[in-house]
Formats: sequence, C-alpha cells, structure tokens
Amino acid sequence: MARPVRILQLVPEPLPTFRADVATLFGKYLPRHGVQCHLVGKGSAAPADNQGFASSRRARVGARWKAELSFLWLCLRALLGANRRTHDALQVRDMVSIGLLALLVARMKGMPMTYWLSYLMSEGRIERARDELARLQRRPGWRRLRARLVLAKGLAERWLLYRVLLPRADHVFVQSEAMARLVAQHGVPAGRISAVPMGVDMEALARPELRPAARAWAGWQGRPVVAYLGTLDRARCLERVLDALVLVRRELPEASLLLIGSSPQQGDVVQLLGAARERGLEEAVQVTGWLPPVQAWEYLLGAQAAISYVPRGALYDVSSPTKLLEYLALGMPCVGNDIPDQEAVLAASGAGWLAASTPQAMAEGLLAILRDPQAARARAAAGPAYIEAARSYRVLGEAVAQRYRNLVGGDHAGRIA
Repeated sequence: MARPVRILQLVPEPLPTFRADVATLFGKYLPRHGVQCHLVGKGSAAPADNQGFASSRRARVGARWKAELSFLWLCLRALLGANRRTHDALQVRDMVSIGLLALLVARMKGMPMTYWLSYLMSEGRIERARDELARLQRRPGWRRLRARLVLAKGLAERWLLYRVLLPRADHVFVQSEAMARLVAQHGVPAGRISAVPMGVDMEALARPELRPAARAWAGWQGRPVVAYLGTLDRARCLERVLDALVLVRRELPEASLLLIGSSPQQGDVVQLLGAARERGLEEAVQVTGWLPPVQAWEYLLGAQAAISYVPRGALYDVSSPTKLLEYLALGMPCVGNDIPDQEAVLAASGAGWLAASTPQAMAEGLLAILRDPQAARARAAAGPAYIEAARSYRVLGEAVAQRYRNLVGGDHAGRIA
C-alpha cells in the first residue's frame, strides 16, 4: 500500500502556531492528500496541541537567550535524527541559519530539502535597522550600536539566502507570484519555485457555530462604517487610511473607521490614535484590540465597507494579504489597494474595488460602496464562490500536495478520502 509523504518542518514561531498557512494547510488539508507534517517550533505557555500534525515538538519556555538556545538545540536534534526511514523531506520556514544547517544535513543524508519563504525577513531587518539608524543619527550609544549589528545581520543573511541557500534547495515555496519572480531574478530556476498564496478555510466558515452574524459597534448604529481587519503596526502606514477617511467624511460626515485588531507594540496603536486626533477623527476611529475570529468577523459584517491597504514597496509588494481574502469570502464589499496579489484577486473575482495606493483613490472606492450599499453587496456576492474555487485551502492543499509528491517521487500516497 502506498505510504504518505512525511515532511519534517522547522518553523520560527511558537507552537501551537497561529499561522493559518501552517496550521490549516499542513494540519488540516495536506493530510487528506497523504502529506504528513512533523512540526518543530518555539516554546509557548499555551497548552500543547498537535493541531492535526503527525507530531509537534516545541522548545522550552524561559528567558529569551535560554529559549533561543533550547530552540536551536531542538532543531539540531530533529535534523540529525531525521533519515529516509522516518522522513521524506526536510523543510525550513523563514530561517536562514537553520535553513543552511538543514541543507547540510540533507546533503549528508541524501534527502530533499525545501525552503518556505513567506516573508522577506532579511530585507525587513535591513529596512528597520536603517530606519532606526536614521532616527538615532545624533544619539551615539548602545541603541545605535545595536541597530548597526541588526543591519549587519540582515545584510549577511540576505547574501546567504540568495547566494547559497535558495539556489541549492531542492524546491522553494514562496508567498506570491511576485515573490516567485523576485526569487527567480536571483538565479533560482522557475521550475523549482512554487507560489502558495494565503487562503481561507471555507469549510470552517460553513460551520454553523462559526457562521458570523453582523454586529454594529456600540454607539455607531446607523453610521456609514468602514472596517479594517488585521495588524495595526507602524510599518503598515495606516495614516493613509485615516487620510482617506477624512476625504470620505467631506461627503458623509458621520463616516467612521473601525480598526479590528491591534499591534504587538502597543505604542504603535497609541501613535495611530494620535494621528487620528490630529486629523480631527478622535470620535470617528475606534480600535477593538485582538478578537477571536468569529467576533472579529461579526464586527466586520456590521460595517458597510472594508478596506485592505498594504503599503507599496519591496517588502509588501510580494506579500499575499489574508484580510482581502476574508472580506471576499464573507461577501463583504471591499476596497483593496494595488499591490500585485490584491490586484490579481480583485481582477479575477470581480467582487471588490481596486484602488491606487493614494488616499484620494481609496476614498473614491469607499464612496462607491457607501453611496449604494445594496448594489455593493450584490457585487460582493461573487466573492465567496471565487475564494472557494481559487483561494480556499482545499484547492491550495491539493496543489501543494502534488508538488511534494513530484519532489520525493516513489510510491507515495495520493489523495486520502
């Protein structure tokens, strides 16, 4: 009888993982196609939960340096313990140093090694370090030295990633078609690159207990409300959304913005609310904080429009935002700015409004929805069917499973009913 494909995957986040493209794709959908994931990740105070993986191991929790050493030791033991009898491929996600170690072990043991690039970590580190150095230009000291060290680390990792690791990996999974083109420009053959964009678990949305009902934000009943779902960290430049709201309020003075989410750095939320006050939006902008998915979706559906703004630039132009996909899956009238993945999704679905990355263009899209909410809902009704057919994890899982079967070859199982 054919056996499943067994992947040993090392990830940089704490377990249980919060990432849908790990938990949902590898824990729920890939096992249906005969792909088992043995996961290794960082420690967490949360109760252990296999989340559907064939196995999961996590490092110890403690002081930061102890936790990092524990994780490194766990990764080393997992890699050295892997062989062709226990695993069919080694995979590392978003960790250059661990990726190089896995590549070395894979070559020693004659095993395939794949790399999953979900975010340009090295470029992000370089950008943040340079911004920090610019802010600390006249303040020599430990913080400036630390920023220089972070910059040096980012530059070294970027060189190792594109010059050593990715060209030698047996396959590279990336977040979007734009990221695939970027990786190919660094010399990786296109045939060894697979774009796996973010998706939506449409089966979960169909469960009665998870089906959200519209809920208005307290005190905002009857207002035209625009919702934004996701992280509020400073790098997202959400001041542009505030500027779009200012323009919308020239025609609809009661229009308000509900920010459903938060930031790992609370100072970012404080800064964003300060920017709202500077624009005279103190009573028109509210932040919910992090919410369970169903509650977040309820507030989203209680709004009349949704916006997915992602700043343009090297980091985010290759991203695949989940928020726009969730808007479409829920049949929510939405505006998305013109990063490549959102442009492709909105063009193919015909269910939302594509805008240039300017406050004026986003305001025009939002007003098109708010002027005629009924017509906007009718247009947005095409969203769920598109997501189910093109960007559901059911569809993505089938495609990724085929990539793994092609990679490892042999008598591995196909789809498991």
